[in-house]
Amino acid sequence: MDAAISKIFNDIVDIDLLQVVISNSVDKDKITKVKIRPVIIKKELLYQASEYIGQQIFHSNYSKNELMEKLPEWFDGLLRQAEITTKRGKGTILVSKKGKATINYKLAELQHIEVQSTIPMEEKLLHNKKKNYILQEGIPLPFLTDLGVMTKDGLIVKAKMDKFRQINRFLEYIEDVIPFLSQERELTILDFGCGKSYLTFALYYYLKILKGYQINVIGLDLKSDVIQHCNVLSQRYGYDKLRFLEGDIASYEGSSSVDMVVTLHACDTATDYALHKAVCWGAQVILSVPCCQHELNQQMDSDILKPVLKYGIVRERIAALITDALRAELLETKGYKVQLLEFIDMEHTPKNILIRAVKRSKAGAVSQGNEEKLKECMDFLKVEPCLLRLFED
Repeated sequence: MDAAISKIFNDIVDIDLLQVVISNSVDKDKITKVKIRPVIIKKELLYQASEYIGQQIFHSNYSKNELMEKLPEWFDGLLRQAEITTKRGKGTILVSKKGKATINYKLAELQHIEVQSTIPMEEKLLHNKKKNYILQEGIPLPFLTDLGVMTKDGLIVKAKMDKFRQINRFLEYIEDVIPFLSQERELTILDFGCGKSYLTFALYYYLKILKGYQINVIGLDLKSDVIQHCNVLSQRYGYDKLRFLEGDIASYEGSSSVDMVVTLHACDTATDYALHKAVCWGAQVILSVPCCQHELNQQMDSDILKPVLKYGIVRERIAALITDALRAELLETKGYKVQLLEFIDMEHTPKNILIRAVKRSKAGAVSQGNEEKLKECMDFLKVEPCLLRLFED
C-alpha cells in the first residue's frame, strides 16, 4: 500500500472525521465498497467499517491502530478510490493500477462549518444516535438552497427535514445499484414525472460530481413552468448533462437506449407505462415509487374476499399493495431481480413503497410454474393490470 495513504488516514482518523467511502472495486465478487465512520461505544472512540459483499453488509468496529492495520486489505489491489469527508474539509484518493496513490484534500472554505453546531462532537458520535447522511447538513448545496431545503449556510430548513431525509434515502438506494452501472461509457438516465426535481438534481450531483460517472440525465414532466424553472437552475449550476423536457410518459420517444429509469409518484397507470418503456429500452436499473393505484381497485372482484373488500379504505389499500406486487412479479418475468422497499417512513407519507429492479446479468427463463401461479393469482382477483396488457401488446 502506498505510504501516502497511511499518512492521510493517520492525519484524518480523529474525532473530526465524518465519513470515508472506499470504492471502485476490481473484484465485485469480493468487497465492492467500504464505509468508515467514527462512533463512540462505552466512552471509547472507535471506527465502524461497513464492508459491502454481494447483497450483504458486514459491520466491524476498530480502534485507530486496528483500522490502520486493516487498510492494506482494501487498498492493495482491491479498491482504488476513496472519498473523505471531515469537519475540516473533503478529499479524494485515487489508486492507479500500479498502486500509486494520488491524493487531493482541501480544507473547508467556509470556516463556520466547524462551529455551526452547539452539540458536542462526542454526543453526535454516540452509537446509533445520529443518521450519517450522504448529503451532509452544514455543507451548502446550491440546488438544495434554491429548492428551499437548505439555508445558504447549509442548515436544513425545519419544515423541509422530511424532504431532506427522503433525498438521502433515495441516494442510498442509488448507492446500492452503482455496482450494476458501467463506468466505461456515458449512461443515459430518465426521470419521468420529475416535478420540482429535488431528487433529479440530487441524483445528478451524486453520480456526476461525487462519484465521477459519465451521465446524461433527462427529466420529463407535463408542467411547462416547472420544466422552464428546472432548466434555468441546471444552467446556473453548470450541470451541462442535465436537461428537462415537457411531455408525458406514454408518448415519450426521445431515446432509443436507456440505462436507468426513475419514476417517482407517477399517478396510477402512468407508472405502468414508465415500467414498460424501461423494459423495452433494456434499462439496467429501474427505480419506481408508484402513486394513486386506482386501476385494480375498480377491477377486483372475489366472492371469498367480498366480506373484507366491502370496506372502501381496506379495499383501496389492498388494491394498492396488490398492484405493486403484481408489477414486481411482471418485471421478474422480464429478467429483472426485483425488491419492494420502504422509500420513507410510513409516518411521513403512505406512498412509501419503492420498486427497485436490476436487470439480471444472465436472464434465465422464468419457470412455467411461476407464470401459472401469477396467472392464477390474477384470475382469482379478476384483475388484468395495465402492465400485463402493455407487455402482451
